[in-house]
Amino acid sequence: MELFAGGGGLVQATTNAGFRHLLLNEFAPRACETLEANNFERHEEGSRPPVPGPGQKAPFVAGDVRKLEMEYLREHEVDLLAGGPPCQPFSLGGVAKGDEDQRNMFPEMFRAIREIRPKAVLCENVVGLLRPSFAPYFEYIQRELELPFVERQEGTDWKEHDKILRERIAAGDSDPSKHYKVLMMRVNAADYGVPQVRNRVILVAFRADLGVDMAAFENSVEPTHSRDLLIKALRDESYWDDHKGVEKHVRDRVKERYANEQLSFDDSPNDGQERRRSRWLTLRDAIKDLPRIDLDTLDRKTPQGGVADHIGWPGARIYTGHTPNELDNPAKTVKAGVHGVPGGESVMLLDDRVEDPDAPGGHRYRHRYMTVRETARVMTFGDEWQLRGPRGERMRQLGNAVPVRLGQVFAEAISDALDKAEAGS
Repeated sequence: MELFAGGGGLVQATTNAGFRHLLLNEFAPRACETLEANNFERHEEGSRPPVPGPGQKAPFVAGDVRKLEMEYLREHEVDLLAGGPPCQPFSLGGVAKGDEDQRNMFPEMFRAIREIRPKAVLCENVVGLLRPSFAPYFEYIQRELELPFVERQEGTDWKEHDKILRERIAAGDSDPSKHYKVLMMRVNAADYGVPQVRNRVILVAFRADLGVDMAAFENSVEPTHSRDLLIKALRDESYWDDHKGVEKHVRDRVKERYANEQLSFDDSPNDGQERRRSRWLTLRDAIKDLPRIDLDTLDRKTPQGGVADHIGWPGARIYTGHTPNELDNPAKTVKAGVHGVPGGESVMLLDDRVEDPDAPGGHRYRHRYMTVRETARVMTFGDEWQLRGPRGERMRQLGNAVPVRLGQVFAEAISDALDKAEAGS
């Protein structure tokens, strides 16, 4: 079951990991259109959809999560409850009211746990939760996730409730079927094969009565990719084996940037296995097989090369505080359209250069907006996944989403941990 499904990043991740959806919920109208376009069956707010069987369309309820009925799913033994509660209360880009903000939907995640008693919970959110001003509240969230059945009483503030939770945890007498073991990790999506620098917080919880080996699970979600290995590949030029035909002035410019950077390689096997880390993936890696955008056809409407959402958009600017994405780095964090800029900072620097006597070396590199399809590639969305709404809304859905590859690493690890726990019971 998934709450706050949005544009479908975590939906794709859990599907790819082998989970079958019984119910989804989403509030934003355009995101609901996206889910419907991708073969999910829409049900209106307040309804109770039938539980789908294998091969049947998964239902989603379009509406306020606070009005969502979920308890009927308990008898179906939900393996995973997933979702990223709206991050605006804690985001660096917002007003950041935190617990006081009406958009704080963590309480609905805890209600879902009480009503359906899932075996595992997967939750993603912004690193703003780790800021000193929010850290005490975020620690409280983790304790609430550990004991979700110890409900906060009406009229009680979170600090009073936190004291009760601390006492119950210290007593160690909770029913294991109502107690969860919690792991919190700060992650960078680039460390998991996502061609984007995106720092996030991941919360994973397993029901205590299942006996999941938490140490083994934590080892299974160690990073798989390395920035140092990308820099090494750029220095020894092995990176360009994957990108034939890039002109020498581009290769030299990139190599020079990292010539003197100190590295500390960590390419050791993970947990005694033969698997080794790979280099970070770059924006060039993500979009290398997409048709080239004609800078003379930035007409807002023509899918270039016939690829959906690969449409040129005019008006891109580079200015102080708005530096562009570079092809041979992971992309900057895809944003959800803060401060009135749809899609956030989505400008990219190109290989093409023109003469400019005022620029260093007498040349200036050209730039343009990233297309929606390129942005979806950076979020590791499947090319077959359809987005709905105007360009700004599609970019907003992508900026609010969980990168598919990041979510899939954790979803696969959860699936494996549940299988092992079941086999050992």
